Amino acid sequence: MSATEAPPAPAEPQEPVLRKPSTRKRLVPYWLLLPGILWLLVFFALPLVYQASTSVQTGSLEQGFEVTWHFQTYVDALREYYPQFIRSLLYAGTATILCLLLGYPLAYLIAFKAGRWRNLVLVLVIAPFFTSFLIRTLAWKTILADGGAVVDVLNTLHVLDVTSWLGWTESGRVLATPMAVVCGLTYNFLPFMILPLYTSLERIDGRLHEAAGDLYATPATTFRKVTFPLSMPGVVSGTLLTFIPASGDYVNAELLGSTDTKMVGSVIQSQFLRVLDYPTAAALSFILMAIVLLAVTVYIRRSGTEDLV
Repeated sequence: MSATEAPPAPAEPQEPVLRKPSTRKRLVPYWLLLPGILWLLVFFALPLVYQASTSVQTGSLEQGFEVTWHFQTYVDALREYYPQFIRSLLYAGTATILCLLLGYPLAYLIAFKAGRWRNLVLVLVIAPFFTSFLIRTLAWKTILADGGAVVDVLNTLHVLDVTSWLGWTESGRVLATPMAVVCGLTYNFLPFMILPLYTSLERIDGRLHEAAGDLYATPATTFRKVTFPLSMPGVVSGTLLTFIPASGDYVNAELLGSTDTKMVGSVIQSQFLRVLDYPTAAALSFILMAIVLLAVTVYIRRSGTEDLV
């Protein structure tokens, strides 16, 4: 190359050609979702539509039911059974608060203090699931039986005097009272609170606690400013997983309560299986679902978190 000749210009880099995925590859995610969608349609959507049509029917089991768009069933059901709705929400809310107060310290200890015993403690938390829901609830009839050790201790400490004044127990006994139902709900749904809380707490980076300590934050301040806000997804998930099934539960109310502690789940079960008034039972189910959905929506919006465990 002579001195007067200019060097050749460098070749411009060519942009990589992006190939569009084939139609078959683009359809793979939808094919993977198809079994789940079919499952939801067959076992959730279709029964929901059937129950919706049942709620606006009139007739009897002997003569048959016919869709007449009788929406008055909803009004009558709510007017007649509103005490059971209030009682269900009260019991479920109380059990949820108790589960949070009991479950958060335990989840905190498992996440940060259990060490090599963590897996063992987690197994103990889910151990109640190894037996049936019915057996676990029946066991509480023995635990809270009149003249049992628990009742004797509560009487000695005069706890039952206070709860009787509040209307949660009767004089000298716990079984067949609101307190017994709430105890059963709390025990049966406590694992649903602990596991999401543990998962959320376990994700917290320990260096954040160290940084808070370096900034001279006390343990209480660290918990209030760091730990609890970061665990809010677990708090929201745990409270939802506890409150939603507890509000529709009827086993605890049937086995541990009395006629004065019936929840709306007990009424729905009775209307379906004993009274055989299917439209009223379906209407009660949809009213309960609407109330729970409204409460859950407001709660999630007020909780200030979009992340659920």
